This record gives sequence, C-alpha cells and structure tokens, in this order.
Amino acid sequence: MTAFRTIHATPLPAGSVIEARLPGAQFADCYETTDTAPGHSALQSWLDVVARTPGWTRTLMALRNRLVRLVGLKGLGQLNDGTRRDASGYRVGDRVGIFEIRHLSDREVVMGQDDKHLNVQVSLHKRMQGGQAVLALGTVVHIHNPLGHAYMAVVAPFHRRIVRAMLARA
Repeated sequence: MTAFRTIHATPLPAGSVIEARLPGAQFADCYETTDTAPGHSALQSWLDVVARTPGWTRTLMALRNRLVRLVGLKGLGQLNDGTRRDASGYRVGDRVGIFEIRHLSDREVVMGQDDKHLNVQVSLHKRMQGGQAVLALGTVVHIHNPLGHAYMAVVAPFHRRIVRAMLARA
C-alpha cells in the first residue's frame, strides 16, 4: 500500500527560477509536501514522482491528447514517456517525458512545453523549511489566445488533482 502524505497549496518558492517566470502569467499554482528523499537532486525527485503517477492520470492524458488534436493542437504523450530512471545523463534542452528541461540545478528543475495557445512551465523545487525537507511542485502558464484560455478553463481543475495525486504518491 502506498503511504499518502499531506499536500498544501503554497506560493511559488521565493527566489526560485519558476517564481521569476511568474510576471505576465495568467495561471500559476504550487503545492508542497514533505521531501522523503532530500539527498536526491530535483530532477531525480521529478523522475521518481512521474514514475509513480497514478494510472487514472495516464487515462486523462490519453483522452486529452485525442481531444486536442480535434482543435489542431499537438498530443503530448505521457508524463513519463521515454524517461530514464537516472537523472545524471540529462542536460538543459533534453526532453523529460512531455517537457523540455529549461533550468537544471540540484535544488530546482524547470521544464516547459510551448504551443501556439500557451506556454507551460513546471518546476520541482527542493528546500529546507523549519528544519524539514520540502518538495514543491509549481506551474506557471502564459496564455496566448482565446483557445489557451478555453483550454486552461477545462484543464485547470484536473491539473490540480493530478499534481496533488502525484505528490501524495511521491
């Protein structure tokens, strides 16, 4: 049985790379939980998280990919498509599942996916807070057109559930 942890909504981590990308964004959120592997790099923790993604999220992503093609958007695949379990071989510019690595450090990995309707950036940030290791998963979205607004109106509630479920199983 998987142990579930408490997940809290929180502001984007102060001083993080993802926080610096917030200006002009139309959507942003961040959730945090206890980091059970504080010795891992941010990217290794991300790989661990997506390796444990609940099956229902794969189903939702597959449905999303089919539906967006009807309006001319690209299917993305799955969060962990083609990922390796070891973070050491990844560099900025490499693809990790559906995202491209934009920033890579031991404490934070920022990944993104750009399309004509919006740009999405996701960050996994690790820090110590009050003597406890914390893992924060933040998202920033810059929307370019009405299709992007419509897309986010539909996707945002699912996004929040998926992020919480992923962190709970991390």
